[in-house]
Amino acid sequence: MATSAKAKRDYRPETRLVHAGTMRSQFNETSEAIYLTQGYVYDSAEQCEARFAGKEPGYVYSRYSNPNMTMFEQRMAALEGAESARATASGMAAVTTALMGLVRAGDHVVAAKALFGSCRWVVEDWLPRFGVESTLVDGMDLAQWQKAVRKNTKALFFESPTNPTLEVIDIEAVAKIAHSVGAKLVVDNVFATPLYQSPLALGADVVVYSATKHIDGQGRCLGGVVLSSEKVIQDHYHQYLRQTGPSLSPFNAWVLLKGLETLGVRVRQQTETAAKVADTLAGHGKLSRVIYPGRKDHPQATIIAKQMKAGSTLCSFEIKGGKAGAFRFLNALSLIRITNNLGDSRSLITHPTTTTHQRLTPEQRAELGIGDGLVRFSAGLEHPDDVIEDLTAALDAV
Repeated sequence: MATSAKAKRDYRPETRLVHAGTMRSQFNETSEAIYLTQGYVYDSAEQCEARFAGKEPGYVYSRYSNPNMTMFEQRMAALEGAESARATASGMAAVTTALMGLVRAGDHVVAAKALFGSCRWVVEDWLPRFGVESTLVDGMDLAQWQKAVRKNTKALFFESPTNPTLEVIDIEAVAKIAHSVGAKLVVDNVFATPLYQSPLALGADVVVYSATKHIDGQGRCLGGVVLSSEKVIQDHYHQYLRQTGPSLSPFNAWVLLKGLETLGVRVRQQTETAAKVADTLAGHGKLSRVIYPGRKDHPQATIIAKQMKAGSTLCSFEIKGGKAGAFRFLNALSLIRITNNLGDSRSLITHPTTTTHQRLTPEQRAELGIGDGLVRFSAGLEHPDDVIEDLTAALDAV
């Protein structure tokens, strides 16, 4: 199997999205082949022994690796500017791997309070079952990060922009706090995408993605990826993934490779639509606030200008009238679909209080700024005027 000569690191991101990591079989196919196999055969018992001992390169079992997984990992690493990557079955498998691989009983993790509900559950409920303490902080308050770290802190974790209030955390500043105690910083970069924010270049040690979102971007499959230096991958994640098996299927890896080819085109269009939606809805009489990282009135506009290349494909807005007002609005939509996913070719919308963050108490949601009237909008690829007309018409029903 030959690796494409076009997979060079010095190409621009859009070119890497199409060519990086491509491997071709003896048939020299244009599009990557799908390798639907569980295992592999060997020319001899000696070769089998060498493969298992790691003395000869090659595939052993598709729980560990597979040509489609390898291509996806290499393409993501080239795009992110990472030395290495490991694919997982879902975004939550990537987050769990990224944290579990860094800690053991007696260690400590610090995380931002503003996390996707499942991520917060891993930090608050799952890790403590194995003797790993955790502390939650206001991610925007650097003093809280500094106060929370201890000698036994091994990982700091946050998402930026956050879900669903789109707060932006200073990656470089938090990375310095992590490194001051010998801890590693893990950043969930889903909302920014690898096109708009580069956490590794800002000092982060590990970046995670739910590839289910923009990377697939068309509502087809699940996937995740962990990216870091080769040393961190080998020291903390290689054996964890090999032995526990949260592996990405070859078919899903192939679908994600196809998604990466159009990521740049899709994300740019979605970002333009999200920005137009935010600008149109700002100041609307039925809304109490509009949140979008690309607007000058965003609370962290200075940080955004420093570490992001553009806004986001998402915006959030709070509808007056609480849950009842939000539900009237959602039920009046015709084009935009109600679902908890994001980053799709279709415009999607969700009510975080009753979906992604429903497990939090009302007090916890209030602390994070997640009101009962808040909705999170994910721009699709429809004509922006059709999307805006649907939103404004639904607001008339509130």
